[in-house]
Amino acid sequence: MWMLRSGEGGYLVTEFLEKKIGAIGWNKIGDLSKVKEPLEIKDKLRTAYSDYSEGQINNFAGQIYRFRCEFQKGDKVLTYDPNTRKYWIGEVKSDYTYKGKETEYHHVREVNWSKSVPRDVLSTSTKNSLGSTLTIFSIPQEVEEELLRAHEENKNVEEVVAPVKDETLEILKDDFEAKARGFISDKILLLNWDEFQELVAGLLRGMGYKTFISPKGSDRGKDIVASPDGLGLENPRIVVEVKHRKGTMGAPEIRSFLGGLRPSDKGLYVSTGGFTKEAKYEADRANIPITLVDSELLVSLIIQHYDNFDQDTRSIVPLRKVYWPV
Repeated sequence: MWMLRSGEGGYLVTEFLEKKIGAIGWNKIGDLSKVKEPLEIKDKLRTAYSDYSEGQINNFAGQIYRFRCEFQKGDKVLTYDPNTRKYWIGEVKSDYTYKGKETEYHHVREVNWSKSVPRDVLSTSTKNSLGSTLTIFSIPQEVEEELLRAHEENKNVEEVVAPVKDETLEILKDDFEAKARGFISDKILLLNWDEFQELVAGLLRGMGYKTFISPKGSDRGKDIVASPDGLGLENPRIVVEVKHRKGTMGAPEIRSFLGGLRPSDKGLYVSTGGFTKEAKYEADRANIPITLVDSELLVSLIIQHYDNFDQDTRSIVPLRKVYWPV
């Protein structure tokens, strides 16, 4: 069974059902009847869509090749109608054909759409499996079996009550959040030193402070000063040291940093490599308040204050907010 999406947002699902077809776009590449290899499709995409990146070329060529060459008569296909919240199951009835202007999408196969399954009767894991944004992808056997079983169980049911929320959704949410935090951390580690320093300064501005970044030089013991006035004349005066490296910071580094602070200062030590137990002990027993920020805490602070970041800081680590049902 294959997923075959009916255009962005499923806007072509009515055409699919009424004309009994399945189709894909990329109309500019023309007729693929004589095309047999993925490389030929890639060449056509490069010619017709010069704005595509090489990653897009590889991705799209793989999907087009599946529709052109891997789909077989008798294969099951699935598409989704977001308006009725139903998945439609069909069977491929023809080889690949090029329809030109007869259909909105020109690359076509005849499909007999004969079964429908309400999305609300499916398990959360199956919904997750069907959530890929790819136009075409192979559907796992266990998901296919659940779809067919759900059709048989619900084909005579007029109304379907959505199932109660199950624990799987919470597990998926936790997994999604963990992966997102990991990707943000990966992005931060790829920054150069200057970008990382600007990110830390931007975070402090997002928290309501004004910042002054020290000029480049051999002594980076005081990389950023944050304060209400931006000059370090008003309290609190936060002195920041930034270490963007893999190695952990030890007690000697913390003692050296503390030695350069005034009694009224607050210290902030940011290290992507983390801190040793000795360094944490040194910070805990210090007379001057000091906070140690490792990669994990830095990601949490970025997520917490990202809405308040200025545009320059957002451009260093671009993020997009994702909404999740509760």
